[in-house]
Amino acid sequence: MGETILVVDDEPDVVDLVRYHLHRAGFDVLIAFSGPAGLATATQSRPDAIVLDIMLPQMTGLEVCKALRKGAETSDIPILVLTAKAELSERIAGLELGVDDYITKPFSPRELVLRVQNLLRRLQAVQNSSLLIVDEFCLDKGNFGITIRGRRLDLTTTEFKLLAVLVERRGRTLSRETLLQDVWGYKSAIDTRTVDTHVRRLREKLGPAANRIVTVRGEGYRFLTNSKP
Repeated sequence: MGETILVVDDEPDVVDLVRYHLHRAGFDVLIAFSGPAGLATATQSRPDAIVLDIMLPQMTGLEVCKALRKGAETSDIPILVLTAKAELSERIAGLELGVDDYITKPFSPRELVLRVQNLLRRLQAVQNSSLLIVDEFCLDKGNFGITIRGRRLDLTTTEFKLLAVLVERRGRTLSRETLLQDVWGYKSAIDTRTVDTHVRRLREKLGPAANRIVTVRGEGYRFLTNSKP
C-alpha cells in the first residue's frame, strides 16, 4: 500500500483530477468535500499529507489548518494548500498557521504531484536522520521532537526541518534561497517571504532561545551556538 494523501476540496472536477494524478503516482487517496469532513478524516485516518482547498463550505481551509495544527494526532501532517486565492495576504495567513506549501488554481497536475512528493521526501529525510544535540537544544529527528532545557516544543514538520538545517549548519549564514532549496525543495527562489514567515513563527515558539536565530541583513539567517556570533 502506498502513502495516503487526503484531498479536501468541494469542487468535484478538481477532486477527480487530483485523485487521478495522485493515483497514477502511486498514492492512496482519501476525499473530503467540506472543512468538517476533512478535519474528521484527517484525525481518524492520519494521512501522510493533505491537499487542502481554502474556500470550503462550513469551515474554511485556514480554519481546518488551524485545527489540524492544534490537534495532537495531526499537528505534524504536511499540508499543501490548493487555492484560487493567490493574494499575498492569503498566503501569509496560511504560512502563519503552519501551511507547508502553496499551489494556485489553475494548476499543473504534474506540479501538484511533484510538490506532494517533495513534502514527503522532506519528511522521510528528517525521519532517517539521527539525534542532534547542540548546547541546550536536543532534536530527535526520528519523531520530530525537540526539547530546550527539557521543555518540549510543538513544531510543524516544516518548522522542525528549518530549525534542523539551521542547527546542523550552525555558525554559517544561510541565504533565503539556500533555505528554500534545502527545506522546501524549491530550485528557484519563488518567494523568500515564505522563509521569513516561518522564521518568525519559529522564533515565537523558541521563546527565550529565539535569539539563537539571528538575521544577517541582506544575506539570510544564522544559528548561534552558546549565544555567540
